[in-house]
Amino acid sequence: MLRDIDRYMATNNLDAILVTGPATHNPPMFYLTGGAHLTNADLVKIRGGDPILFHTPMERDEAAKTGLATKNISDYRLNDLLEQSGGDYTKAVVLRYHKMLEDLNLTKGRMSVYGKIDAGFAFAIFSGLQERLPDLEIIGEINDSTLLQAMATKDESQVERIRKMGMITTQVVGLVAEFLCSHRTKESVLVKSNDQPLKVSDVKSRINLWLAERGAENPEGTIFAIGRDAGVPHSSGNPDDIIRQGQTIVFDIFPCEAGGGYYYDFTRTWCLGYAPDHVYEIYEDVLVVYQQIMNELKAHSPCQPYQERTCELFEAQGHATIKSTPETQEGYVHSLGHGLGLYVHERPWFGKNATDKDRLEPGVVVTIEPGLYYPDRELGVRLENTVWVRPDGQMEVLADFPMDLVLPLKGN
Repeated sequence: MLRDIDRYMATNNLDAILVTGPATHNPPMFYLTGGAHLTNADLVKIRGGDPILFHTPMERDEAAKTGLATKNISDYRLNDLLEQSGGDYTKAVVLRYHKMLEDLNLTKGRMSVYGKIDAGFAFAIFSGLQERLPDLEIIGEINDSTLLQAMATKDESQVERIRKMGMITTQVVGLVAEFLCSHRTKESVLVKSNDQPLKVSDVKSRINLWLAERGAENPEGTIFAIGRDAGVPHSSGNPDDIIRQGQTIVFDIFPCEAGGGYYYDFTRTWCLGYAPDHVYEIYEDVLVVYQQIMNELKAHSPCQPYQERTCELFEAQGHATIKSTPETQEGYVHSLGHGLGLYVHERPWFGKNATDKDRLEPGVVVTIEPGLYYPDRELGVRLENTVWVRPDGQMEVLADFPMDLVLPLKGN
């Protein structure tokens, strides 16, 4: 949690964190400012101290709303810095960062950089800053980053925001189901009132509309994949594919609060009208594994063994997995789940990048999403719910929705 950030900084030998960029769709800045309306800012958190938010003059009031200590970057007089830098804008910005850190007595130690910024700009600025401050080691962190460790556990207010997104998500999923079921068919193809085939693009446009009407957005897109595409886990679905009866549809939806706040993540697999016997068999295998893993989840347990367990269960059913065949592209080909919050994918991890730190500690929110994929057989099945490890150690699915495979068509 945020209150533990100094402890994580000490564990990772960090003296400071610098976060740059907007507050929207920029998880580190959103996390530390509470989601302020800032288009460009810098935040510096020195271990043991309170964050300082450097803002533009046009956003001084928005910065003040965060409740953080603030400083206006206009105080650093860019024109003067440009003159000192011989008109070189990059050098002027580097000099401004130098002066900002000097004002905080942050000229040595170890500082990690976070945020949303153009890679070329970031390289130019922070490599230049490193040259000016050789005693301050400027680093980047990835999977085991300090902020991801802090973000892994959520307080109840954050969980409620994720739960609210779950309610919105399942409302929209329900509307999609009703929309699909309302269509009549013509030679097994769902058709619109003008007799034109219903396409994946028609469904996705409705999804985006219904999310927007409920104060949510879809920055990562939606997976609505039918037939062979359903057999490729991250295929988003071909917009021009027509919707047919009896084919598996993997519907994976992961919207967030408007402005890039907390996400939800949810998957169902559907067949419209009916499901062939071989699809039912695969579906039942996935459902059995999902239910078994859910029954075995225990608070404080490391996450990675659940991935191993999932592989064992699928292999016992006769499916290939990445445990015994790492290069397989059919069967069980991905990890069991991941943490969820301001990122769609965050700690704790279940897959090969998991460490002993990745645990089902009270406060974490994770997805549980086993699946089987057979693209050459034009089918894929994934079932996913988002689960909160409550303070009492119980596992709670944050938004319930039926797991039925077949959606009956009502329009014929």
